[in-house]
Amino acid sequence: MTAARALVWDGYRNARDLGGLPTPLSPTGTTRFGRVARGPRREWLTPAGRQDAVRWGVRTVVDLRNTDEHGTRPGDHGTAGEPWPDVTLVHAPTEDPTHVPFMATCGPILDSPEYWAHNARLLPDLLRATLQAVATAEPGVLVHCSAGRDRTGLVVTLLLANAGVPPVDVAADWAQSVREVAGRRDHTDDRQSTWDEAQVEAFLAEAVPVAQEAAADVGRLLDVIGLDAGTRRRLRDLLVA
Repeated sequence: MTAARALVWDGYRNARDLGGLPTPLSPTGTTRFGRVARGPRREWLTPAGRQDAVRWGVRTVVDLRNTDEHGTRPGDHGTAGEPWPDVTLVHAPTEDPTHVPFMATCGPILDSPEYWAHNARLLPDLLRATLQAVATAEPGVLVHCSAGRDRTGLVVTLLLANAGVPPVDVAADWAQSVREVAGRRDHTDDRQSTWDEAQVEAFLAEAVPVAQEAAADVGRLLDVIGLDAGTRRRLRDLLVA
């Protein structure tokens, strides 16, 4: 990852600009900076971090979390639960923990790209709404879930692959988030919070090819989701036009 892609927003980590990745669909040969960013839960941003994000250009936040994940937690900054002036907040969850077939199929692997295709198949309406929210936003979109790794990884994979970024580069961006999050204790119910480097790399050896396959199959996945051609074009233009 280039230094230009890393976003240094106070209190925040595992945050990157989706610009600077190779694509033949862009006149510059790379995705555009300042259009879409990925990250973890926004409550980690300090007041200075919010200012950093606004300077980058954040206008819309697309929150992929479930309703019961919203709100502040112990250790969050005092302003975490306050409104964010001039920033539009869109709640667009990609998962439904009450959907029995989804949880039965994906429950054990919600931290792996192995569940992405099932997410598209079982909950296409949710993913379609999420992608439409990004497509209709002005440039300056922050997409986040809780850790900024799995749900964000799925959505970002679809965005980057739809913009022509090669699968190897799409999967590498997802793997970067796995490395950023693993070993941290912020998510006590997350098995990766206890992993060391060897465990991370062993997991990635198996999971990265799955992420690459998803990126290579983006057209079919978007068909399964039911995303229309106009929305696909708007998402592509957001990153390359």
